Parts: sequence; C-alpha cells; structure tokens
Amino acid sequence: MVGAGQADITPAMGIQIAGDIGRPRPTEEIRDRLHARVLAIGNGKRTLCVISCDLLAITRPHADVIRRRVAEMLGTEPAAVMCHATQTHSAPMVGNILLSDDYPVPAGMDWLRGGDDRYIEPFTNAVLGAARQARAAMRPAALKAARGIDGRCAFPRRYILRDGTHVSHPAPCQADLLRPESFADPEVGVTVFHPMTPEGTADDKKAVGVLLHHTCHPVFGYGFRWVSADWPGLWAQSIRGHFGGEAVCPVLNGFCGNINPYNVLEPRHLTNMYLMADRLKETTLRILPEAAPLKAAPVKWISRKLRIPMRPISDEAVAGARNLLADHPEPIWTKPLRPQIQWDWVFAHAILDMARRQRNNLEYEYEIQVFRIGDLAIVGCPGEPFVDAQLEIKCQSPARQTMVAHLCNDWHTYIPTRQACRAGSYEAGLITCKLEEGALETIAVEAKAVLKELWQQDGAVTN
Repeated sequence: MVGAGQADITPAMGIQIAGDIGRPRPTEEIRDRLHARVLAIGNGKRTLCVISCDLLAITRPHADVIRRRVAEMLGTEPAAVMCHATQTHSAPMVGNILLSDDYPVPAGMDWLRGGDDRYIEPFTNAVLGAARQARAAMRPAALKAARGIDGRCAFPRRYILRDGTHVSHPAPCQADLLRPESFADPEVGVTVFHPMTPEGTADDKKAVGVLLHHTCHPVFGYGFRWVSADWPGLWAQSIRGHFGGEAVCPVLNGFCGNINPYNVLEPRHLTNMYLMADRLKETTLRILPEAAPLKAAPVKWISRKLRIPMRPISDEAVAGARNLLADHPEPIWTKPLRPQIQWDWVFAHAILDMARRQRNNLEYEYEIQVFRIGDLAIVGCPGEPFVDAQLEIKCQSPARQTMVAHLCNDWHTYIPTRQACRAGSYEAGLITCKLEEGALETIAVEAKAVLKELWQQDGAVTN
C-alpha cells in the first residue's frame, strides 16, 4: 500500500535563503517552486514514511516535531519517518546550524544563525498537509527498480596538489592539480511504485510515486537572492511530468559532502542546473524500460543511535576567537557587490558558541535509519558524510536496490574520511567538521551491520 502527497514550501519574499556563511540573502525572486514530497508505504500492519524537502537542511528539533506528528497521523512511530533535505543552496533551512538559537547576535542580524524563524510554521504545516494527502491516497502498488550511470553531473571537489597538499574547490584546470582525493558516485537510482489495475496487474504507464537517487551538492544558486529547488527539484518535477503530472517523485540526495556538479578538470564545466536536471531525466527515461520488479514485502525499519565524540575546541582556538572579536567587535564586511561578513569573524562567534555547548556535552547522538521495503533498502544519515562511505555501504548491501541519503533528520556537520580529516581544508575545518576523526568509518560499519540485521530478521521489527 502506497500513498503520495506533495506540498508547496516556497518561501515568502524577504525570508532568508540559506546555504552561505555571513551573507544576508532575503528572498527577492522565485525561479522555480520548492516542494515537500511524501511517500507513505505500508502493508496493513506497519507503515513507514519518506519525506523529501527542497531545503538546505532541517535541524533535529524541527525534524523531530514532524516525525512525531506524521507518525501519529500514520499510526506508526517516529523511527519509521525519515525527514530528508535535498540541500539546495538556493532555499531556506528550518532551524539554525551556524549559531545556536540562544547565542547573542547583533540586533537585526538573526540571519547569521542560518535559518529564519518566520519560515518554520508555514513549512511545517505544508509538510503535514502533504502527509495527510499521502495517508488518504494509500492504494495497492507494485515496485519496479532500475539503476543507471551518468558521469556528466557529479565530480569530486577535493584534490591533491603536486606538492602533496589537499585543496577543496580548486580553480578549473589549476596547473598544480595532481588528482582527485576520492571518487564520485555516478549512480542514477529509480524505484517506481506503479498502481495496481482492477485485474491485479501493475499499470506500468502510471506511477503513484517515484523515488529518485543521485549524489551531488545542489549549489548552482549559491550566494544569490533567488529561490530554486536546483537539480533535485527540477529533476523531480520533470519525472512527475513524464507520468502525467500525478506521480510524487521524492529525490534522495546521497552522501555528497565531497561532491560538486563542477568538473574542475574540464575548462568548460557544467554550470547550469537546468542542463543537469535534463541530463538526469534523460538517463532516467533511458533506464525506466529496463526496470525490474522488486518484492514489496516485508516493510521493516531499524533506527540505530550512536554516541560519537565531538572534536574538542582547544583553549588556543577559544583565545584566538576572543582576541579577534575584541579587535573587531563589529562585523567585518567584504564583497560590496554581494555583501558578506568575513568568514573569520563569523567563525570566531561559532567557536565561542561551540565551546560553550561542549561544556555540557562532548558527544553527538547520531541516528542511522534504515528502511526495508522488500528488496529495496533506504539508508538515511544526518550531516554531510563523504561519498566514500556511501560507496562502501552500497557495495556490501544485501538489497537488490539501495538508496542512501544524507541530511536526514538533522544537519550538524561535514563527516570526512580519515585521510581528509588529516589533510585539512574546508570540509575538515574546526567549525565545519565537528565529529572526531574516524566518525565516517564508524558510521559506514554500523550502517552495513544494520542492513545485514534487517535482511536476516524473521519478520520482527527492531527499533
């Protein structure tokens, strides 16, 4: 039994657009609409729910509210509800990620925290409305799945230079680049929920819902004051159109912490989100005729919570932050064409805020969420893990089709490989990388163990 719902979550004018540091970005233009997409999947006894939103991120307190209320609506439990943000950098976020809600900021500059409190209520109401649609629309369905490869859209964004150092976001065709630090995941994954006909066969020309999976930062709108769902939302809407405008098509964006849409080894690399969405649609339509049936039962889930140590803030870092702010109590502005506060000034506040929070807690509760729908596995994790863990999880997954999603139920931090942690650069910085070295490897091991456990169970649900 599958039901689908979709709601518009486009912000009003003036709402802060997230995905940047120290830059005021009130919404001034809507280039395409943002949506929350919901699939409710059950077997009469157990129901799970996938929620995918065209957002930068959603923090745990707000995700917990949605998970609890949707669980009550569907007669299930919060562990069976996954709240995923596609991470478009031209959309708001729900909650704050850079500075805590109670950390003091200059008057009129609440946007420094990352989110916009005015957006929370309309967003939450819209998501709950989509969930109600999904509950009301549940009907028998059959699953089909396909995988394809598209190497034109996602690329590593960290490189090793000829002197052995590592760099993030290098300039195109930079002469001293040696090689990528890691790899991308070129998979385009598609799972279609076809409605059943009165005769009891699947209607292959229609779809209740389509789960889409690819792995890449949606950053084409970075820094601007226009709203867009970027490639995930554009891709979702194009596949919806292919099925007559009725299917709901949630996108599960994978572990893209070190993956961008820009191929810096190509002088004329991709710079257009519409072209990227068209390429993904092209690949999707190419592989849809090859989709093979998947078993739809059992419907099960496991939510596994780990206590992962935080990277402690050193006394030297705290002293440096205090000194910088003592010398510059007012924001240091730069880039007059697109005004922005200097990152060091913002990070100094973030360091003091984090040090304050670490006095009470030096661990982070990390939730690994795994859904099983017959032969389909969905793995959801918080934060921005590096793709290396995703490739390992897929390689050892017992499922015929495995989809992995980042930014599920919380943001919190980048999660680099051990190599990247030691090499440094942006994703491994003091503020951007908050968990201890080795956290990614721990998460990958645990996710593989949970998948194995789900596939070995005799039908009982473990939570």
